[in-house]
Amino acid sequence: MRGLAAWYVVFYHLRLSLTGLLPAPAIAALAKGYLAVDLFFMLSGFVLWLSYAPALAAPTTDSVVRFWWRRMARIWPLHAVVLAGFVGLAAVLALTGRDTAGYPPAELPLHLLLVQNWGFTPDLAWNHPAWSISAEMAAYLLFPLLAWCGRGAWPVGRVLLLAALLLGGLHALFAAHGADRLGAAIPTLGLPRCLLEFTLGTLLARLWLGWHDHPCAARRAGQLAAGAGLTGLAGWALALPETAWVPLAFAQALLALALDRGRLARGLAHGPLHWLGEVSYSTYLCHFGLFIGFKLLWVDATLQLDAVRLAGFVGLLLGVSALGHRLVELPAQRALTRLAPARRLRPGAA
Repeated sequence: MRGLAAWYVVFYHLRLSLTGLLPAPAIAALAKGYLAVDLFFMLSGFVLWLSYAPALAAPTTDSVVRFWWRRMARIWPLHAVVLAGFVGLAAVLALTGRDTAGYPPAELPLHLLLVQNWGFTPDLAWNHPAWSISAEMAAYLLFPLLAWCGRGAWPVGRVLLLAALLLGGLHALFAAHGADRLGAAIPTLGLPRCLLEFTLGTLLARLWLGWHDHPCAARRAGQLAAGAGLTGLAGWALALPETAWVPLAFAQALLALALDRGRLARGLAHGPLHWLGEVSYSTYLCHFGLFIGFKLLWVDATLQLDAVRLAGFVGLLLGVSALGHRLVELPAQRALTRLAPARRLRPGAA
């Protein structure tokens, strides 16, 4: 799911260079690619709850620090490498007399610390997709509190009520700012959008834990899939604001796929689609700057891609994604994990 969502974001950023290649309905569909980020946020909360909530239900200084360290080791090294690439790109643009307004040096420390989308800046700059990584960093900082507040078994009714409150709160927040698109006003609304959907993902994980071994799990997955389809159909047919139905449809679809044990789930879990998920973080972080460089070198003033150039860029991005994952993400994560703060010996431990 991560891999498919990452490539939806890629084609969202490519779409204006594909108007001569694809029909208008396809371009309109690609114009909604920013919604894949909402799926990322829910997936992140879902997976982290399954992985870390038990260990953080009774948090200690050691467990919290180690959790934060592991998350930093996962996302920061590749971000730093890509950001360094953008610094080099900005230098080349400056030396060749091109516009560098999108690369303000004064904001570099914010990007380096991954706090650039915490309300400090009015516009996206440098590596635009990294705004969501900045918002995720805030969610990671809050996660131990979420795990502690959510410790113990909860009845399904409470979980569903909280999920409804989060969905309603998200819609109300955007409506209060006069926004009906989830991609609106990212420097202002991107952070709360992430935190609310991340928290929703943790609630979905709770439901999955209670349902996945139930004899009716397959039937429930089908019901949720049908619910996601009906929610999407109603939202589209009634021209509802995205904020009123897209997060609900995504939540139903995510939980349906997590519960499913049929062909679709097996197809997503193995083979090329699984590999796309493995390298999806590298795809997501690298594609924006790579496309800027690709256009500078191989695209004319029309900025349009033909089939050959599109295939060339897709192949290039797949290669860069694989290299970024293998040469930066994995080794840096292993190295930083080895350097994690050591557990302190407690009295009597010896």
